[in-house]
Amino acid sequence: MALKTSIHNLDPLQHSARSTVNEKATFGTVDPKSLKSDMLPLGDLASSGYAKRRRPPYTLLAMLSVLCILVSAVRPSTFWSPLSHLHISREEEPLGVPVGIGLTGNGRTTDVLWDNSGEFHTFRLPVPGLWLDILQKVKAAGFNAISVYTHMALINPSPGVIDFNDYRALEPLYEAAKQTGVWIVLRPGPYINAETTAGGIAHWITSQVAGELRTNAKDWQAAWQDYVKNVITETAPYQVSEGGPPSKSVPVTHAEYFAQLEAVYFNSSIVVPFTANDPEGDQDWVNGTGAVNLYGMDSYPQGFDCSNPDVWKPVVTNYHSFHESVNPNQPWYFPEFQGGSFDAWGPTAPGYDQCRVLTGANFENVFNLNLWASNAKLINYYMLYGGTSWGALPFPGVYTSYDYGSAIAENRELSVKYPELKRQGLFLRSSPDFYKTDWVGTSTGGVVTVSNPAAFVTLLRNPDTLASFYIARQEHSTSTDTTIFKLNVATSAGKFEVPRVASGITLAGRQSKIIVADYSFGSSKVLYSTAQILYAGKIGRRDVLFLYGDSTSESEAAITFSGTPRIQGGAGVSTTSANGITTVNFLPGIQGLVTVWDSSEQLVLYSDTDTAGTFWSPEIPAGSSVEFANYWQFGTNASILVGGPYLVRNATIRGSTLALRGDLNKDVRLTVIAPDDVKMVTWNGIPISADVAAASNLTAQGGFSAQLQPSATAFAPPALTNWKYADSLPEIQGRFSDAGWTLADHTATNIPFKPYYGDGRVLYGCDYEYCENVVLWRGHFNATESTKSVNLCINGGEAFAATIWVNDVFLNTSYGNSTNNQNILEETDDKFYFPPGSLLYGKEKDNVITILQDNMGLNESGAVIDEEKSPRGIRGFMLNTGDFGEWRVQGKVGGYTNYLDKVRGVLNEGGLYGERMGWHLPGFNTSSWVWRDISEGLPNATAGVGFFVTTFDLSVSEGLDVPMSFTFDDTSQPYRAQLYVNGWMMGKRVSNLGPQYRFPVHQGILDYNGINTVAVALWAMEPAAITPTLRLTVDGVYEGGVGSIETNNPPWSSKGR
Repeated sequence: MALKTSIHNLDPLQHSARSTVNEKATFGTVDPKSLKSDMLPLGDLASSGYAKRRRPPYTLLAMLSVLCILVSAVRPSTFWSPLSHLHISREEEPLGVPVGIGLTGNGRTTDVLWDNSGEFHTFRLPVPGLWLDILQKVKAAGFNAISVYTHMALINPSPGVIDFNDYRALEPLYEAAKQTGVWIVLRPGPYINAETTAGGIAHWITSQVAGELRTNAKDWQAAWQDYVKNVITETAPYQVSEGGPPSKSVPVTHAEYFAQLEAVYFNSSIVVPFTANDPEGDQDWVNGTGAVNLYGMDSYPQGFDCSNPDVWKPVVTNYHSFHESVNPNQPWYFPEFQGGSFDAWGPTAPGYDQCRVLTGANFENVFNLNLWASNAKLINYYMLYGGTSWGALPFPGVYTSYDYGSAIAENRELSVKYPELKRQGLFLRSSPDFYKTDWVGTSTGGVVTVSNPAAFVTLLRNPDTLASFYIARQEHSTSTDTTIFKLNVATSAGKFEVPRVASGITLAGRQSKIIVADYSFGSSKVLYSTAQILYAGKIGRRDVLFLYGDSTSESEAAITFSGTPRIQGGAGVSTTSANGITTVNFLPGIQGLVTVWDSSEQLVLYSDTDTAGTFWSPEIPAGSSVEFANYWQFGTNASILVGGPYLVRNATIRGSTLALRGDLNKDVRLTVIAPDDVKMVTWNGIPISADVAAASNLTAQGGFSAQLQPSATAFAPPALTNWKYADSLPEIQGRFSDAGWTLADHTATNIPFKPYYGDGRVLYGCDYEYCENVVLWRGHFNATESTKSVNLCINGGEAFAATIWVNDVFLNTSYGNSTNNQNILEETDDKFYFPPGSLLYGKEKDNVITILQDNMGLNESGAVIDEEKSPRGIRGFMLNTGDFGEWRVQGKVGGYTNYLDKVRGVLNEGGLYGERMGWHLPGFNTSSWVWRDISEGLPNATAGVGFFVTTFDLSVSEGLDVPMSFTFDDTSQPYRAQLYVNGWMMGKRVSNLGPQYRFPVHQGILDYNGINTVAVALWAMEPAAITPTLRLTVDGVYEGGVGSIETNNPPWSSKGR
């Protein structure tokens, strides 16, 4: 089977799906030469807050896509082929060719009519078996696409090495996408930004490439060739033209470089179009060298101030005019639109729960619909699932969690934001009239008439069906006032001021609504509706419409009903009929589901907004003989309605049996609307006893009701006890020999940020293959009585730390900083005085400065050229008198060329003694270690590093999904802790800064039915008593899940250790 593939360039260029001259936004064939060069100033787009995502103006995100992206309006007769496009963002991405194809005789199509996409980075969920879980949750929200970065530093860890094994593999993702029925926008970079170290560029490149990165420099070009070509090889068989789901992207900062990337894709087996992502609206890559087929722009209009989540920025008001000026002959495309926010280090950092408030359901409602109102046709929400920046994945500005305040939380739970996205997603899937619209005008432009100027309304209209979509919000979008207004609508039955019975349309503060006119559901019509639409279509032989509204206000719909009603109206519902049209008024106070009209031809339902959020509409796949059987509009147009469960993953109908699969976390009332020939329903394979009376109160045919009860709603995790302890800093002991360490004797570097002072030697970790995590430095010198101090300038990235000893005497800890993105220190320059008695005097006496340095990742691209080539290490060293002899350096065993752990990868380990010995790995023998509880800290309250290791058993019943986290104390203490679970570094706790103290760890890393090893490398940064605690906590218990999850946690081996 071939899946749709599109390639999105990994530089920040985006393809923008723009309306045509007559204002139709479609997916038509695009001639790049037709694009305009006289662009508008960006205006208030510049206030999008994108800069806070730490992308320079020239940075672009990459997308290689197996699926298109969200389409708000697309012409049904000319669309991108299922092998959609290759995204070339200003991070970097390639392109393909749009193909126009019409509807087939069965009502389905071979072209993508709409796309609704969310960002998901598989490398931030390093358990391939769980990728299906995320994809099913994406699909259940009405989305049909995901956007996926690939990480060059993981896949191309050293020169000439390409590794698509384990969690770096693409094939399991593509297969999961085919199984689920979602397209993929693949964004392979090499540069991806993404709040990850060096923006995803392989660390070896930052040291070995002399030329400027992301330009047409020959050594940079040579460096990315293997990676890009192998991504092509892995992806090409899954292009939609070949029966697969992905697409692809490549990075660019200079046009010539972008053109080079494009050439590699053009001259390969990749055939999809190229797109690009422009974060600042600079109109790059629209024309000229390196121009892409489809321009796109990203926008983060709310910004990133999670500390003040109730303080909103106004919506961007010139998306539409910008599009008209820049690329009006293309669909309006947003490769990234704000779906959350990253959080920063620091004790005043708010944490991701506050980011989820800043970009919560109200934000989604107002800002997403404002984007739709600009006639945007392709939208990808960044992020839909953030995941975990485990190991050395983060760039210095963020901590381990990459939850991002997303709709799907880091631990894979559905957040409070998810239902609003689902309501939007199901509306889009249900509304083919919305796929092709003209932008007609607004209420302030005199095109739309409203009774209250406090309301702002934009009109979009389908030129073929004349269906109209009036998108309303507050004139001042940050307003929390209640605004009530009436609206003049033009319909096939004439012009009306609506609502006609209710007192008005209510905007309850920060809220947006879509008022439809001449809207279709199946073969039936809605003349107008101020109620919102969750679902519209056919279920079996009936036209089905599901409306909803706030229980605190009125809604109204005028519908042409047909058939003889067996159930009509209900509490809080009043109707009046005239000229064959029934006006239905929904009064305040309606709670739960109400049947409005139930006949053999139609079913119309209404509920309050919250109840609507508990409903699902799983697609019913076509038979296995149908190509793209799991893809909406390609293989199936059939769906049902299911209310109640925590999650409905999928549904199939075989004969008269409807089989539902999903998750439960509590007792719920199951409500099903299915074809009338369904006689039996199963839940996760178990037949359900129907409540016939309850079902008949809902509908006379095709209804089903039952009570579902999970087998378990709680799980008691084991306590973490019986800790074993060993010292992990022998380097400060007098007899320690560093003769086996790397001699740090370079006098030149490709890193452009040169040392400040010293004797000419370059002490940058990456130049010795130690680019990440903890690196130790030892500088030898002879002392005299005049030797009093040492000056050290240490660079570790913001929020880093370095502890310094002379011989075995603690000198001090040098602290970098980041306090909620304020007072950022990524390097320090300190003088350290030698205490009396700490030095050995004489030419034959060797003194050693030992520096324990934490690297927080390499910087992303910024305003400074080649900022990714971060000078992590020692930028200055000087004794007050005399010179240093040898300097030695040690990071993870083998560096980036010969690192030992090929499964967990190059970014998992650092240079702590315990890491080099493999103490963090399962199976290491700690029988000779001493018993010491982690809460006791290091012996004698000394500064240093100790390893604490324990094991515990888990026994989780089959069929349960139990997200768990390791939770430290939330106090501020001068320690850092690296958390290893079965060998994987799943957390870096910085107790003096915070804010993170809870670290989710997924099944697959945790063995849910076996022995697990947890190791904590505890770094006491001061000679003081520290008392950390650590617990295994349960985040939730869900009956269901995706089935058995394989573990791949290689145990300790003495080889290389």
